Amino acid sequence: MEKPNYRPFAPLIPDEMIQRAERLGAALLADGMIGMGIPFEGCMDAQISPVHDSMRIVGTAYTVSTASGDNLPIHLAIYSGKEGYVLIIDGKGHADHPYLGELMTSATKAVGLKGIVLDGLVRDKQALIELGLPVFAKGFMPRGPIKKEPGEINTAISCGGVTVHPGDLIVGDADGVVVVPRDRIEAVIEASEKKLDYEEKRKITIAEYEKKRKQGMDPGELAPQWVKDKSTEFGL
Repeated sequence: MEKPNYRPFAPLIPDEMIQRAERLGAALLADGMIGMGIPFEGCMDAQISPVHDSMRIVGTAYTVSTASGDNLPIHLAIYSGKEGYVLIIDGKGHADHPYLGELMTSATKAVGLKGIVLDGLVRDKQALIELGLPVFAKGFMPRGPIKKEPGEINTAISCGGVTVHPGDLIVGDADGVVVVPRDRIEAVIEASEKKLDYEEKRKITIAEYEKKRKQGMDPGELAPQWVKDKSTEFGL
């Protein structure tokens, strides 16, 4: 048998970058990628969602490629895993078998991996919620998986329609999952932080407008300047 394509781990993303990304979330990081030439702003298929909306994940990509409901490569990846990485699984969207459930997720948590993102199905939903390890998948299926081929580990994959390289930044929450290419992480975070600053100021403006309106005061203008400019452009 040909030797499986298993490659070394990419370095962990520095803690300072992880902490900054944790303040932002998926939506702001997607906003930060606008105009950078990253397809679909790094957003995975909307079907890939957390098992529970409270689950959030930020970490360094550790990739697996498999197909046809075969979870042998995932087992091998879990037990070779390292603390701090996020397991990203290209399951080719297979919809006839789940790839993992309670036991594999428990092992993933025990090894110290930060979570799982899977282009495919899982099972044992309630148990996964109780375990608390962030798991993102396309849905649920009770049927058992198969175990046959070795797959690939730590190679470039496609997950949810987005290319993922080992070492990329992975951020997932109730809005979905985004992938930030490793060579763009700092630039994307900086752009996202500027958007966060804008949004925080807009929240204050909106709250003050509402307060004045309820008090019977003249609240002034609420629309931001770019909306005013568009209104003028459209002759409104």
